[in-house]
Amino acid sequence: QVQVVESGGGLVQAGGSLRLSCAISGDIFSINAMGWYRQAPGNQRELVARISRGGNTNYADSVKGRFTISRDNAKNTVYLQMNSLKPEDTAVYYCRTDIVGRGSYWGLGTQVTVSS
Repeated sequence: QVQVVESGGGLVQAGGSLRLSCAISGDIFSINAMGWYRQAPGNQRELVARISRGGNTNYADSVKGRFTISRDNAKNTVYLQMNSLKPEDTAVYYCRTDIVGRGSYWGLGTQVTVSS
């Protein structure tokens, strides 16, 4: 059993910041990549940022320079620091983790709303 729990979402004004956290717990041997995805109403879920086990990162073009993904392997936690938020960043943000030998797991999501 693996649990993936996101936190840190909320309502913020344009230009503001939020920090999302995602904690993974349960029957875990080792975690490979971890990532954040988002889905706005009427849109498909899209990759926001991803970080490999070794710390290599990649970002969606729309968030480059504004968002930073990081991970704490000792705590099995991944973070997403979001700065200079825009109304178009409004979405449900989901955490995904790839567990060695187990596959991928998703959290239930956390709502981020950016007002103009």
